Amino acid sequence: MSKQFRPYLSLVIPAYKEAQRLPNTLPVIQEYVAKWSFPAEVLAVVEPSPDATLEVARAAQTRFPELRVIANDVHRGKGYAVRTGMLKARGLLVFFTDADLSTPLSDLETALRIFEQNARIDVIVGSRQHPESRILHRQSPLRERMGQTFNRLVKFLAGLDFEDTQCGFKGFRQRAAREIFSRQRTDGFSFDVELLLLARAMGFSVHEMPVHWSNSPESKVRVIRDSLNMLVEITSMRGRVWRTMHDYPFHR
Repeated sequence: MSKQFRPYLSLVIPAYKEAQRLPNTLPVIQEYVAKWSFPAEVLAVVEPSPDATLEVARAAQTRFPELRVIANDVHRGKGYAVRTGMLKARGLLVFFTDADLSTPLSDLETALRIFEQNARIDVIVGSRQHPESRILHRQSPLRERMGQTFNRLVKFLAGLDFEDTQCGFKGFRQRAAREIFSRQRTDGFSFDVELLLLARAMGFSVHEMPVHWSNSPESKVRVIRDSLNMLVEITSMRGRVWRTMHDYPFHR
């Protein structure tokens, strides 16, 4: 794809220790890209991994012309990987999703229709807690209870009125993506909360949509340690976003 030609859609895939999953995921994405009537690009953002994630992604690139592989020099976390890809994306609509496609690409097509039908929506957030969502493969009862407790704590600490901040499927119009991610600073898993706080601070319209979701038993999230670290970060998140908006004000 010519770098002078702006794609309609950019899809960002953060990848850390994904050598086993990418060989299954990338062909699925390529099949969707091939059938779409609009130009699209896929950005695999690879953080330094102890496995062959980068080599697998680059090998796929030879057969997948719409795939761009971005190799980060350091491993800083999912938030950093997503931010890298979102700021390099050129699409009019920009999404990120997990490398295991726990939210299927059919939901991405639904989100595209939502954007097309409502020009006032700037950001789409997948929500596993939406009453119309379908959980195809559930987590263990313990992880589900911990996740529900975590969501309630996030709502209280961050002051956000979203039932699910952590679903790894979100989409943005280009301007919203550029303005939000140029101000986003969190490198770890709590970056989603910062995104939503920034979107609210800048007055972007956020729409929650139901998803079909399958739990991956190979999740990189360490339930107790990462959840505690995320909650510690979130306690100061509102203040951090306030300072960011003070230093880098936004004008509609």
